[in-house]
Amino acid sequence: MINSSTLTELLDRIAQREATIAVVGLGYVGLPLATVFAGGGFQVIGIDSDVGRVAAINSGVSYIQDVPSDLLADLARDKEAGAGNLSATTDYSAIADTDVVLICVPTPLGKTKDPDVSYIVSAAASISRHLHQGMLVVLESTTYPGSTEELILPQLLEHASANFIVGEDFHLAYSPERVDPGQGRWTIVNTPKVIGGVTPACTDVALALYSSVVDHVIPASSPKTAEMVKLLENTFRAANIALVNEMAIICDRLDVDIWEVIEAASTKPFGFM
Repeated sequence: MINSSTLTELLDRIAQREATIAVVGLGYVGLPLATVFAGGGFQVIGIDSDVGRVAAINSGVSYIQDVPSDLLADLARDKEAGAGNLSATTDYSAIADTDVVLICVPTPLGKTKDPDVSYIVSAAASISRHLHQGMLVVLESTTYPGSTEELILPQLLEHASANFIVGEDFHLAYSPERVDPGQGRWTIVNTPKVIGGVTPACTDVALALYSSVVDHVIPASSPKTAEMVKLLENTFRAANIALVNEMAIICDRLDVDIWEVIEAASTKPFGFM
């Protein structure tokens, strides 16, 4: 049975911008996400193992192209109170005082070209030690379909201090990052956000969180569906890059301008992107 009072309290805290959010992993995905929530009025704590990143954020100095230092400085330091909505630490114990945890750690390819999920497993294990009633955990890292329920959920429960039930005592969802560094037009705010929760209640809470700062959110039927969305997006992009690169080689050998070809082909109103 869903703990309705706990769920209602978390939804109210999100609606009133009183929820505290931890962002684990402060790279090209995590830092922009942290600034969006901090700029939206939430108290945000960034967590990263890199002491240099932590020091830079707390000093208001950005190391990410899409986050201007002046914006970061405004969020990290309130000129009157001396402290802003955004701070950073290397200490996972800060999660004990948060309502929401967003996991944005890297998943690089290993030697066998499989995704290295050790970072998200480690993050989940560290979070589990501070998992508490009513918490929402969302994985944003790129990974294979099934990761949220097969990897994250067991790790969260393994070291938890209580016998929690997902969807009742705490909530878990997957929402794939859609960051395109450096292009400027599409940001976290105006890029639609896909969200799949382990239970309907998990989805509802995650939708409420992201809709507070994102223009359009799209619910998926499950985390695995949302994870498959990310896999399709990445595969579509990679296949099309490879295709256009091959076309560019052919055009070069035929002494044809590839950009003219693309511009002319793009006038077709269907069947071409």
